[in-house]
Amino acid sequence: MNLRALTKGDAAVAGAAVLLFIASFLPYWTVECKGKYCGDTSTNAWDSVLFPVLPSVFLLGILAAALILVQRFQGQAAANRQILGLRLDQWGIAFSVAALWTSVWALGGGLEGIGHGIGAWLAVIALIVLTGASAGGQLIPVLKTPLVTDRPAAPAAFPVGGYPAPGQPGQPGQYGYPGPGQDPSQAQSPAFGGQPGGYGYPSPQAGQPGQPVAGQPHDFAAQQAAHAAEAEAARQASVQQAAQPQPAPAADFAPFWFAVPAPRQLAPKDNPAGGPVGELVPGTWYLAVEQRGAALVAQLQDGTQGVLADTSGIQRG
Repeated sequence: MNLRALTKGDAAVAGAAVLLFIASFLPYWTVECKGKYCGDTSTNAWDSVLFPVLPSVFLLGILAAALILVQRFQGQAAANRQILGLRLDQWGIAFSVAALWTSVWALGGGLEGIGHGIGAWLAVIALIVLTGASAGGQLIPVLKTPLVTDRPAAPAAFPVGGYPAPGQPGQPGQYGYPGPGQDPSQAQSPAFGGQPGGYGYPSPQAGQPGQPVAGQPHDFAAQQAAHAAEAEAARQASVQQAAQPQPAPAADFAPFWFAVPAPRQLAPKDNPAGGPVGELVPGTWYLAVEQRGAALVAQLQDGTQGVLADTSGIQRG
């Protein structure tokens, strides 16, 4: 079960299923009856009189949510697993649309003096949320946000360049941080930013990120040309490094958190020359789980791992 693969869209699917289950016990039909002999005139979806509203609306919607969540819990292990040509989440989306279609048409039925109760209206609302969250979960950015993250507390805003504010990221004792009473210069390897001027930190002679240095062009066109040249050089270095045999992981490596100053692509872990499997963006902490020479194996929030060939200028947490 991969909780890090769950998103806010998956939480909306689960909430809609719970609301749909509760609505099945609320009055679906209400009868307008006046007089002392009327008694209880409300009927919920579990009454046999309303068959097949229960299986075609309520149970079908709950089944759709269950299929979607099962697919998400299994993560990449079920990415290519299909039943009759469709994945479980695709079956769930189809079932949610069918349940919503049935619930809308069911609102138009009924005899004179019989109206639809709160259970019928809540069922339609729950199925609208369920269908929207399941179909748009991978398209709407808000719904794609991870529901659970295991990265350390990071500042809400980052200064120019994508680096965290000084002194804010992480907690003592976590990955990449010395424990109480421990010498920071000994807690971190100089090759990975333990000392100023080391891996991921600018040298004392270098300027801070985002600040101009002597001789740097100040006009916009010149800056754009310089950035384009740097990006092209980094891309060529990545291609050349990916074509070389990958070194064995460092034996004394300890995982740590880091941020990147600019968007960078992750190459496949087993085939660095292949297409990108993800992208690192400024303002987000990522976990380095392995060192391969000058490259790092980084892990995204959803558990995907890939090789980051360009490690220049990264900020270690």
